[in-house]
Amino acid sequence: MICSKVIHSRENSQRNVLAAATTGFTGFLSRNGGAAERVFACVGLVEDQLTDINRPLDLSSYVRMMELAAAETGNENFGLWFGQQFKPEMLGLIGGIALASPTLGAALANVARLFPYHQQATHTAFTRQRDLLSLEYRIIDGSILERRHDAELTLGMLANIFRHCLGANWAPEAVHFEHPKPAEWRQHFHAFSAPVYFGQRTNALIFRDDRLHQRMPQGDLHRTNVLSEQLVRISGSIGTLSLLDHVKGEIRSHLPGGILYVETIADAVGLQRWTLQRRLMAYGLSFSGVIDLVRRELAERHIRQRYVTVLEMSDILGYSELSAFSRAFRRWFGVSPQKFRARLFAGDRAPN
Repeated sequence: MICSKVIHSRENSQRNVLAAATTGFTGFLSRNGGAAERVFACVGLVEDQLTDINRPLDLSSYVRMMELAAAETGNENFGLWFGQQFKPEMLGLIGGIALASPTLGAALANVARLFPYHQQATHTAFTRQRDLLSLEYRIIDGSILERRHDAELTLGMLANIFRHCLGANWAPEAVHFEHPKPAEWRQHFHAFSAPVYFGQRTNALIFRDDRLHQRMPQGDLHRTNVLSEQLVRISGSIGTLSLLDHVKGEIRSHLPGGILYVETIADAVGLQRWTLQRRLMAYGLSFSGVIDLVRRELAERHIRQRYVTVLEMSDILGYSELSAFSRAFRRWFGVSPQKFRARLFAGDRAPN
């Protein structure tokens, strides 16, 4: 495992996650052949910080910890399988809220509404498209680039709310992930017993609406209200981000759809179009310049992932043609994506 320091801007930012999200992490890491002390040292945490499940941890450190755990154990699907064994009762207050909700539908609505208090700078939504429903999850902090394992473990956690109510054999209609298809992608199908689609706009469980009225086994409305109030009080807010990090996060989410309009992103961050453009100028950036920045940052990471093809990169970054992506890549790094990757994996020093 290579431990490199990742610096995130904290300008006007607060984004934490409650330590309950790490319940069982040390033991699972050890069972997979990893050493927790090495991972903790890399992200600046100590194990004692995880014992108080209501203690706030820096979100970027938590996400980085999961990425490093995969490298430390050599388990390419560490987050996937950590999430599959993560039961709702392990998730502290937000897990307790789900379990105490009167019905499955109420549990999902409560989780979607309150999850950003458990994990700040996060978007969760419970939405309908015809006869299908979607439970969506994504980190909206655009400075947190590598977050595949967090997404996979979180959807596993959420799937276990369904399984707690409907039985261990419950399966969604489909699963969506925003990151590229990993090398061991077939394991995702086995984990969720459903089709899995990568390179999507958000992370989501897609399911039918016919069992939302199923009673939760430990439903207790009074307890739901008490735990909800406690979570909001402990967290204090759903977090804050610098405008640039928020804009980058929304751009990343919309890239797979192709053409990006400034009005779409302005609406997502709660600003008028001209206000957004004016405030971006304070960073020395135009809207198109931020799009280019996000694409470059993601391209630089995806090119280092052997299993991500150049065509997949082009699609995820919203290019209509592979040739357009190749021209942009050459402008950023001075060589074609194929040549960059060939040099990188031949052991040569990659161009800057």
